[in-house]
Amino acid sequence: MSGFELSCPMPPTGQDRILLAHGGGGRLMHQLIERVFLSAFRDPALEARHDGATLEINGVRLAFTTDSYVVRPLVFPGGTIGDLAVNGTVNDLAMCGARPLFLSAGFILEEGLPIETLRRVTEAMREAAARAGVRLVTGDTKVVDQGHGDGIFINTAGIGRIEAPCEIGPQRVAPGDAVLVSGDLGAHGVAILSVREGLEFDAPILSDTAPLWEPVAALLGAGIQVHCLRDLTRGGLAAALNEIAQARGLVISLEEAAIPVSEPVKGACEILGLDPLYVANEGRFVAFVPREQAERALEALRRVPVSAGAARIGTVLDESPAAVVLRSRVGGRRVMDMLSGEQLPRIC
Repeated sequence: MSGFELSCPMPPTGQDRILLAHGGGGRLMHQLIERVFLSAFRDPALEARHDGATLEINGVRLAFTTDSYVVRPLVFPGGTIGDLAVNGTVNDLAMCGARPLFLSAGFILEEGLPIETLRRVTEAMREAAARAGVRLVTGDTKVVDQGHGDGIFINTAGIGRIEAPCEIGPQRVAPGDAVLVSGDLGAHGVAILSVREGLEFDAPILSDTAPLWEPVAALLGAGIQVHCLRDLTRGGLAAALNEIAQARGLVISLEEAAIPVSEPVKGACEILGLDPLYVANEGRFVAFVPREQAERALEALRRVPVSAGAARIGTVLDESPAAVVLRSRVGGRRVMDMLSGEQLPRIC
């Protein structure tokens, strides 16, 4: 049988074309940021690779962030693209230890979009902004040809006043730090998937989209020395922790049994073949605090409704090479690596 060759197809590496995986929060997205964006826009504020830039103007410490939202579908169980855009932006500010103050919103609308859909989205944004205590003060609108916009895309930018007494960021994570999460994981991603695929589960699964400044303020008000905060969006808990572990060159050790995942989400992930630790959230964050302050931090978080399910899930170890290591319920250990892309694209 001449000319026959066996070959094993390799996953695309995305070296010369943009792939959907480049927006998924995984390894390909980080390569894109390093090789294209950081290469073109070198700046100390960008080098921090935090959820927002921290700036000082006339002695006032500010946080500044921007984000874009392309979630599909526009309306999903527990939320819409509108409240997602507000919450996601104020949460990026909160992760910098900043009280959100002002937002901008840019809308890219597709020709043929029902006005009623746009009204529903903007009303959801208004309600979310009021809940978060933030003002939407400027904006822009563009319309693209039918078939080129997928309904609505939203870009936001946010400004907040930093209230944390010390800098919050990956560079402050230290060996011995306790790793906390603010609640159960995976609900947002599973809620999106249920609509996309027309799935129904025994118990309803709603997106966890919510503003997070209140629990962050509770930590600061309790005098907790917060070292780092990160909201668990694209790539979920696993991606966020890998980013921090690599930035600090340390090992983050997790206890699987301590990580909160609701039974409905756990069951849905088992059916769908998903790992909830990689599934996106829109109202959850991870916090790194000194070990001796962990219990006080949990008490502060649990007094706030959105973080009532907070739990301690791990510890930072002075080991190398940098990695996130999970100890399973039966005692085995495995490395939680960063995925190339995202289990669920177009999630936010």
